[in-house]
Amino acid sequence: MSSDLSFTFTKENIDSYLKAVAKEYRKLVGKNMPAELILIGGASVLINYGFREMTTDVDALISAASAMKDAINNVRDKYNLPNGWLNSDFVNTSSYSDKLYQFSVYYRTYSNIVTVRTVDAEYLIAMKLRSGRQYKRDLSDILGILAEHERNGQQITYECITKAVIDLYGSWEILPDYSRRFIDDVMNAGRYEDLYKSVYEDEIKTKELLISFEEKYPNIANDNNIKQITDNLQKDNKESILMNLKHIKDKASVETDDK
Repeated sequence: MSSDLSFTFTKENIDSYLKAVAKEYRKLVGKNMPAELILIGGASVLINYGFREMTTDVDALISAASAMKDAINNVRDKYNLPNGWLNSDFVNTSSYSDKLYQFSVYYRTYSNIVTVRTVDAEYLIAMKLRSGRQYKRDLSDILGILAEHERNGQQITYECITKAVIDLYGSWEILPDYSRRFIDDVMNAGRYEDLYKSVYEDEIKTKELLISFEEKYPNIANDNNIKQITDNLQKDNKESILMNLKHIKDKASVETDDK
């Protein structure tokens, strides 16, 4: 299980730390060695949407001179940030795709040397589905993104998500079965706002179950078995999410028939 850092990054402070990294990097390499960061995961959600209040680290794809590591560590020391606060560990996970460079979008340039990019909505959803972690915020982030776009009159369609999944991973078949069931039911049910809170609460419960498991059985959970452990721990929660989706979908059908 990835470590949970006590420090939190917000929409307000993340820009300050990225700006500080750019200044440090420019100080180390001069002005002729540009760098690029593509923010993914929670950091990308955080700076693009209002429903997320914080994240515990900043995941990014980093294209830069080796001095970038020193710049990141210098900012860590200056502001008393945790180790790994800005990291590229994501490249070793199942959600990584080398196509992310192609489908990232410009966000901001700092100190005229570090360009920061993020990931568009449907590609964030595809990545969250690929990961499908039920002890993190993958599922609630999907609902939050869908809900915010719907409120803004920019509804994300199933076809858009399908294109993003295929662009990044080649096929729906590479996604976990539960993720596929989840997005199918979500898109059929709609009412993303209604689902967001209950799914987020289920994720918290699952995380608590996993923490208790790790306390009872230390050094058992790892990247290879954590999905199986999580599935076994949260079967009741999983069914409750799917049942909530079915209930909302059935309710919507009844309301439509009554009109």
